[in-house]
Amino acid sequence: MSSRNVLVVLYDGLQSLDVSGPVEVLAAVSRFPGAEGYRIRTASPGGAPVRTCSGLTLVPDGDLDSERPGRATTLIVPGGRYRGDFEPRLTDWLRAHGAGAQRLVSVCTGGLLLAEAGLLDGRRATTHWSVCDHMAQKYPRVTVEPDPIYVRDGPVSTSAGVTAGIDLALALVEEDHGRELALAIARQLVVFLKRPGNQAQFSAQLAAQTARREPLREVQHWITEHPGADLSVEALAARARLSPRHFARAFQAETGVTPGRYVERVRVEHARRLLEDSAEGVAQIARACGYGTPEALRRAFVRTLGQPPTEYRRRFGPTA
Repeated sequence: MSSRNVLVVLYDGLQSLDVSGPVEVLAAVSRFPGAEGYRIRTASPGGAPVRTCSGLTLVPDGDLDSERPGRATTLIVPGGRYRGDFEPRLTDWLRAHGAGAQRLVSVCTGGLLLAEAGLLDGRRATTHWSVCDHMAQKYPRVTVEPDPIYVRDGPVSTSAGVTAGIDLALALVEEDHGRELALAIARQLVVFLKRPGNQAQFSAQLAAQTARREPLREVQHWITEHPGADLSVEALAARARLSPRHFARAFQAETGVTPGRYVERVRVEHARRLLEDSAEGVAQIARACGYGTPEALRRAFVRTLGQPPTEYRRRFGPTA
């Protein structure tokens, strides 16, 4: 049976959206007729009010020291301002009681708290992109996946920064109540769509560095605005007034990715948006994104998102 009790851990310096985002998703279930809502409680060490990193004060329902999450509880650990250490009472409590929950969930840098308590040992996990390298180095028994917006490994689920906690909460609702209710809540909360966990934390433009030199920056903008154009190295080099060899070398040095990889990211991202928002056929979308054939688009989707365009549209398109 899926857990209906939810315990959210509060502590000084947490990020308020890491709490309110998932809680709003889970609380919305009770507003739908026939759906069994969640019983949500918050608790902090000592039961004291906590001050978030934005200055808001949250008053918990109870004392964390008195809480014992059982096999019918989803335990949510939000992230917050990370300065290299944690409150010992918090990590001690997680170490003693975290594994007792039916589902263990972290949002953003909350994953570091789980790792510090040893709850991610031998598991795959993610966290905010800015501390993924730190997590991998400090906790070598954790397999860190820096790209996905959330990772689910058995009963443990970890998510990337802030809004990824909403995506993960929607995935939990889908697990408990089905796809239709999860999508209805996403619409009610005006969430653009229910994103799959393997979607990248960054858009193609944010994932790559912005080139220092103006001609290369202009090429980056051109690629984004014209995904269906000729985006071969030769054509892009001509726009930058460089030789193809010099252009390819300079582009990778300044952006961190090859021109071909950057083009593929932009094209897949554009195709993904069209699949989500439009009723255009896959063949039309393939041409609009510069792939030419549906098969070329399918290969790029499988390579990047792990599923073909038809399956992606079935799950996340406008008729889903």
